[in-house]
Amino acid sequence: MKQQPQLAGMIKGQVFDGFLLTRAATQRTSSNGSKYLDMTLCDISGEVNAKMWDGLTAAPAVAQVLRVRGMMLEYNGRPQLRVDKMRPATDADDFDMEQLAPCAPLPPQVMKDEILARVEQFADPQLKALVLRRLEQCGEKLDYYPAASKLHHAERSGLLHHTSTMLRLAGHVCEIYPQLDADLLAAGVILHDLCKIDEMASDEIGMVSDYTAQGLLIGHLVAGVAELDRLGHELGTRPELLMMLEHMILSHHDLPEYGSPKPPMFPEAEALHTLDLLDARMFEMSRALKAALPGGFTERIWSLDRRLYRRQIEPVRSDEA
Repeated sequence: MKQQPQLAGMIKGQVFDGFLLTRAATQRTSSNGSKYLDMTLCDISGEVNAKMWDGLTAAPAVAQVLRVRGMMLEYNGRPQLRVDKMRPATDADDFDMEQLAPCAPLPPQVMKDEILARVEQFADPQLKALVLRRLEQCGEKLDYYPAASKLHHAERSGLLHHTSTMLRLAGHVCEIYPQLDADLLAAGVILHDLCKIDEMASDEIGMVSDYTAQGLLIGHLVAGVAELDRLGHELGTRPELLMMLEHMILSHHDLPEYGSPKPPMFPEAEALHTLDLLDARMFEMSRALKAALPGGFTERIWSLDRRLYRRQIEPVRSDEA
C-alpha cells in the first residue's frame, strides 16, 4: 500500500496526492460571482480547510473518501489546501481507512471488554444490573460513536476511549482516596455520556453530521437522567442509588453555563466531574500540540481559551533512561 503524506506534516508549497475524508463541503459564491467549493478535509493526523475553484464540481458528501491532488498553501496564517483535482474513491483504489479517519488507539472490543470487566466486579447486584442493561441498550453504536463532534475524543470509538480512560483514572483516584465508593464512581463514569449516542448523528466512520432534535432540545445530560430513571424503575433499583447516579450524570459538567443545573453535591459526583474535565483537556491538548513545532505555540484553542506551548526537548521516559 502506497504511503501518502499526512496533513499535519505538510508545509507550504508541498503537493498532496492521495486520499482524504470529507468532514464538510459547501458550494459558495465568491465576490466576483464565480462558484467554488469550501471544504474541510481530514486524515488521521488532522484536518485542513480546502478550496476548489472549479465551480462545476458538486460538493462531495460528508464522510466520503476522495482521491485528491492539490497544493498546500496558507491563508491568514493558516494552512489551506488548494484542490486541483478530486474524485470519489472506488473499490479499486488502494487506501487504508485507518489512515484517514481519526480512531481511538485501541480496538473497540478491547475497550468494551475492559468496561464490562469492571462492571462484573461491582459488589451491588442492583448497580451491576442497571449498568449492564444500559450498556446493552446502546448496542453496536457504542463500537463506533465518538464522544463529541469536534472537541475531545471526536474520533471513531471515541466514546469508548473516553470512558475506558476515565475508568482507569477512577481506579487510581480511589486508591488515593479510599473513602470514595469505587463502584459508584465507576458506574458514573460508564453512564455519564451514554446519551451522546442519541444526541449526535454519527456514521460508522465516527464522523458527526449534525446534532439530533433530542440533542438540540434536551441534551445528553437530561436525556441520560430520564433514560436511567425509566430503566431504574423498570428494574426496581432502590431510590437512593438511582437518585445518586442521576445526580452524577446531571452534575458532571459542574456549571449551569456548561449544561449542569446542579453542581456536584457528594464526593463521587465531584470526582466524576474532575476526571471528565481532566481526560477531555488532556486529549485536546495532546491533539493540538502534535500540530505545533517544538519551541512554538499552537493556535488559540477555542474550548480552552488559550494557546499551548510545545517543549523543545521531549521528556526522558523511565524505560529510556
